[in-house]
Amino acid sequence: VQLQASGGGLVQAGGSLRLSCAASGGTFSRYAMGWFRQAPGKEREFVAAISRSGGSTNYADSVKGRFTISRDNAKSTVYLQMNSLKPEDTAVYYCGADLYGTSGSYLVKEYDHWGQGTQVTVSS
Repeated sequence: VQLQASGGGLVQAGGSLRLSCAASGGTFSRYAMGWFRQAPGKEREFVAAISRSGGSTNYADSVKGRFTISRDNAKSTVYLQMNSLKPEDTAVYYCGADLYGTSGSYLVKEYDHWGQGTQVTVSS
């Protein structure tokens, strides 16, 4: 499956962005999906994940209550709604597809496919 992330940009602290990740070339509903981010000089870190059906989600503590992950299997797309953005949310955001997991892992190594990343910059 190929993944194409979009929706990043420059926003002021307190603002919102909605990221999208469109999948093609595979059966989207077979994959749990996740969002990760990587800031300069840091390792890629877990942000949020969603199960194959969308019925189960989990979040990193740092974004809980501010970010919402969702998916539309008919459109083969996963979303990340980001509200109350902070400067520390600045990073390249990547979507990943996890074929063997059911609920979406917080581990980078569990993901089989990755999108190209979209830059999110939050100014103070």
